Amino acid sequence: MKEHVPEPMHHVIDALIASLGIRQKLDQYSIIPLWPGIVGAQVAKVTDIERIENGVLFVHVTNAPWRTELTFRRKELLQKIHQTMNGDMIKDIRFR
Repeated sequence: MKEHVPEPMHHVIDALIASLGIRQKLDQYSIIPLWPGIVGAQVAKVTDIERIENGVLFVHVTNAPWRTELTFRRKELLQKIHQTMNGDMIKDIRFR
């Protein structure tokens, strides 16, 4: 009789994620803990990531002046996101 060797847990989890087809979504949401490092502590205090839909990051901003400032800096922030996440999983940012 062959001895059964358990498969490492991370292999099982990776297989489950692949079978559910949610790898890209999980990769996109990895931005949440990285957000303060991307935008800085001051901006992180006035923003909250709401959701990601079709590669678009929706960010709640607590006041209009910050929303305007961040809208002007959108391209710069996208570049930082792409560098930090090693790819362009996030295609655009909408500040609300």
